[in-house]
Amino acid sequence: MREGQEEAALRQLAGSPVARRWVDEGGIMTIAGFRWQQHVFAYYECIDRDIHPDELFETAAPMLEDWPGQAAVRQWIPMIDVFHFNEPASYEHWIRKQPVERRAGRVAHLKPEMMASYIYYHYQLQEERAFLGDKYEIIAMHENLLFGYQEFPKVVEEPVLPRKLATNGTPENWNDSRMDLHFQAWEDGHLYFKHIEPIFAMYCGDEHNERI
Repeated sequence: MREGQEEAALRQLAGSPVARRWVDEGGIMTIAGFRWQQHVFAYYECIDRDIHPDELFETAAPMLEDWPGQAAVRQWIPMIDVFHFNEPASYEHWIRKQPVERRAGRVAHLKPEMMASYIYYHYQLQEERAFLGDKYEIIAMHENLLFGYQEFPKVVEEPVLPRKLATNGTPENWNDSRMDLHFQAWEDGHLYFKHIEPIFAMYCGDEHNERI
């Protein structure tokens, strides 16, 4: 967000009528926004086609900085999916079977020299199904910044789609992967992820979707 325009940007993001319409009309299942410092993260689940954030948050564009790195002007950066316990097999598979009490976002920084190792261990865990975890959790990466999305209460179930690896290389004790060596410590000494500020959340099964 542009310096000095944070509150205006957050109002436009949280009150986007376009995002609400996509949810109400069945184009998006879940959408949630989070804020960390000057950065905004959007997590959303498209149903029939990919939807660019510019379509959803057009009114916030004047309050957002352009992101460098490409010739074309862009304000939103697609993050790379580096880990998930589960993934959608169908609309019926992914629709929530119980109420979601809380949707959370969190961020962390990896040590740049440990990024490849982090992806290696997590892809192996993901596709070997070494152990099960939160159905709706996902971790994404841009450069060495990680963003994680979670829902509570957690839903843990066997994935429907087949795994992509037939190996068994994930450490029997996950602590042996030494994730503690992969993360940059925060200024207060904390390792791993920290939860960030929620802005809004909407879900196709909720009668009233409100700004947080």
